[in-house]
Amino acid sequence: MENNPELKTSEYLKGIVLNLPESPGIYQYLNTEGVIIYVGKAKNLKRRVSSYFNKDHEPGKTRVLVSKIADIRYIVVNSEEDALLLENNLIKKYKPRYNVLLKDDKTYPSICVQNEYFPRIFKTRKIIRNGSSYYGPYSHAPSMNALLDLIKHLYPLRTCNLNLSPENINAGKFNVCLEYHIKNCAGPCIGKQSLDDYMKNIGEIKEILKGNTQEIERMLYQQMQELAADMKFEEAQRIKEKYMLIENYRAKSEVVSNVLHNIDVFSIEEDSDGKSAFINYLHITNGAINQAFTFEYKKRLNETKEELLPLGIIEMRERYKSLSREIIVPFEVDMELKDVVFTIPQRGDKKKLLDLSILNVKQYKADRLKQAEKLNPEQRNVRLMKEIQDELHLEHLPIQIECFDNSNIQGSDPVAACVVFKKAKPSKQDYRKYNIKTVVGADDYASMKEVVKRRYQRAVEEKLPLPDLLITDGGKGQMSAVKEVLDELNLNIPIAGLAKDGKHRTSELLYGFPPQTIGLKQNTPLFRLLTQIQDEVHRFAITFHRDKRSKRQIASELDEIKGIGEKTKSALLKEFKSVKRIKEASLEAIAAVAGEAKARVIKEHFGTEKLS
Repeated sequence: MENNPELKTSEYLKGIVLNLPESPGIYQYLNTEGVIIYVGKAKNLKRRVSSYFNKDHEPGKTRVLVSKIADIRYIVVNSEEDALLLENNLIKKYKPRYNVLLKDDKTYPSICVQNEYFPRIFKTRKIIRNGSSYYGPYSHAPSMNALLDLIKHLYPLRTCNLNLSPENINAGKFNVCLEYHIKNCAGPCIGKQSLDDYMKNIGEIKEILKGNTQEIERMLYQQMQELAADMKFEEAQRIKEKYMLIENYRAKSEVVSNVLHNIDVFSIEEDSDGKSAFINYLHITNGAINQAFTFEYKKRLNETKEELLPLGIIEMRERYKSLSREIIVPFEVDMELKDVVFTIPQRGDKKKLLDLSILNVKQYKADRLKQAEKLNPEQRNVRLMKEIQDELHLEHLPIQIECFDNSNIQGSDPVAACVVFKKAKPSKQDYRKYNIKTVVGADDYASMKEVVKRRYQRAVEEKLPLPDLLITDGGKGQMSAVKEVLDELNLNIPIAGLAKDGKHRTSELLYGFPPQTIGLKQNTPLFRLLTQIQDEVHRFAITFHRDKRSKRQIASELDEIKGIGEKTKSALLKEFKSVKRIKEASLEAIAAVAGEAKARVIKEHFGTEKLS
């Protein structure tokens, strides 16, 4: 027993857990190779870590994680906020196997205000810590380009790479370029623009990049009024043009209320299979969105939205260096940040901001889904089958779906059809047509019973695969008729019914006994799939019925004449268009199509001419 390594590990871990402090901190789990496999935070280290070892976990990843823990390390910190920050940094540093994975493989561009004499402003994907100022990153490139375009039109800035030191400018080392002549640059290289004047523009540009356009607007308006009062109308007009550019830019950026300033907004959505979560972040300055970013967390231990959102909040505030004192969230979060208030708005402008964030995260989720489905088209079909399984609470994924429909006109030529969908796609080689044999007249329920019995009795006898879901093209009556037959055959196949409205459009899905209506949102992929199944079985049944009816009508009296085959019949009908005209035609005319011997047989059958 003493040599049992598992027992030794268990006693070792128990000793660590018993001696853990009851204070905030982060804990690290290591495997036998000394690799960090999980990092977590805690308000109370002892209580949190003990919870992993004091209860039996459900089969799944958490149980696997606990089984692989060989050592525990911990770091005590002063506050929960410090624990959150440290946890976030350690997860990014070590990328432990059982922690959520931040899916952020894009390097988004930022706007750089270079640290140099006469600073240049440009977009970049590299952050160099040399005293330069960076704004962003911008996940929406058109927004960033619109901002750079606004700055270019507002202020004459240099775009050259020259070393514009005071010594070089005074020594007359440079000549102006085309940008000066087309008034995009004020010529600081030859001393035409002073450093003070240039830096005044840079100061205003930094305020615009921070989102403080309202303050710049107010300042420009005041300058415009003063110049107009001094009769300097041309200069006032130039200032007015700048004012209007900023006004137009502000009108295009999302402005809610100028009162809302320096606020962070977060929302979260999970994907349909629960393997990922998407978090949207908006930063609001003077009522306008100054930052917007959405990213994805890949789950590892089936983490909840409530567990993931605090991680996302810390990640975004760190990345964007946000010092907002208010954070708008969709639900209560179990975290505390110093001097920060969490708000769950119910109405008003703050609720509009939360709704906007939710709209963004849902759009991002939809876009990711489309991208994934383009790379793997089968993924869409699996998702649709999973939706059907969830909606109907089926035991198995409905890989094979079969749907039945009857067709007759006032009881004539009754037929039925069965279409088969495999993995949410039509499997046309498995479609089947049925002539109704035992039912006289228009009795849809009896016809359905006959066909279902014939199909599945044969499937049982020949050991053919049975469907995971059977759909009837009709309401409760059709479903009951099918259930009777399946009970008789001792088959347990789930049955659903598709009903149509007065305009013959798919309107509702019925399931269960007694049948319940399952709510279906129109224009969703699932609704379109069910409509496709219903339209397909209807088309197949109608086409079969039409073919049978037309064959019967064409057949008429020609089929009763011995010695007249299909080819002769078709040739005669093609030539004479109807049986009536064949009866009226002369022997010579018929002989020209069918030959003399057959022409005599036809004329004799119709008795229109006595033959010698």
